[in-house]
Amino acid sequence: MTHAYRTIDVPVRGGDLRVGVWEPEGERTLDVLAVHGVTSSHLAWPFVVEALPGVRVIAPDLRGRGASAQVEGRAGMDAHADDLAAVLDALDVPQALVVGHSMGAFVSLVFADRHAERVSRLVLVDGGLPLDVPDGMSPDEVIQHVLGPTAERLAMRFGTVGDYLDFWRAHPAFADDWTPELERYLAYDLVGEEPELCPATSYETVAEDSIDQNTGTSLADALARLRHPTVFLTAERGLLDQVPALYAAERIPTLLEQHPGLRHVAVPGVNHYTIVLSERGADAVARVVREGPVASSPSA
Repeated sequence: MTHAYRTIDVPVRGGDLRVGVWEPEGERTLDVLAVHGVTSSHLAWPFVVEALPGVRVIAPDLRGRGASAQVEGRAGMDAHADDLAAVLDALDVPQALVVGHSMGAFVSLVFADRHAERVSRLVLVDGGLPLDVPDGMSPDEVIQHVLGPTAERLAMRFGTVGDYLDFWRAHPAFADDWTPELERYLAYDLVGEEPELCPATSYETVAEDSIDQNTGTSLADALARLRHPTVFLTAERGLLDQVPALYAAERIPTLLEQHPGLRHVAVPGVNHYTIVLSERGADAVARVVREGPVASSPSA
């Protein structure tokens, strides 16, 4: 082990946010704030942590997820961003490198806009830039288009933890990447009692965040004002291990043209999940974290 793991609870509007903290052995060289995806938790990050010796990794369960599921009040990008500031305050961290995966990348951008002095660099992992969502969709259609079976899972009930793990074993994203770390991450997601276990994240929370992410103004404003060195990593395949990926290869040149100053890194051999939930994906993320500032940053 390269780190000692603990959790703390941080007061935020509406309750306490659960935060995982991985303290490195020996000298600490960097603080990384890691922000998970839409139905995920702080336990999405152990592979990345192990690839970052000497780095303290701070990762909350976002409000409405994991052990922060009972935090009351509205979610949305602004609320999550302000929660992240409270997390850094609680740990007396003046500034951190911020890594966001999936929805966490969108949250990270808004955090960097609302609390610019708290961010040194941004690493956006298969998220953050606008998704290819057709015009005119209803909120439920937007969620189904972006998340598909991920959203449907939230309404399901499972008799045992083993049943839930079996459900995920059949998922194409993890056909070649089933690990004890993944099992721990998945089991942590469950709340309730047998035989009525369910994912901690509610559909209503996902709806609120997904609608804000895709139709609200906070993200567009944050991208327009982006002033931090930023790297955008994309997975080769999508949520179901399919091609096209969440960010289709043919869209990326246009996205980079629309958002000059970003540096793009394509990560081969991974999908939307395993870009953080596998050793090879985590190694690619960690390389970007370790490399120092990019050569140029977006203009203010």
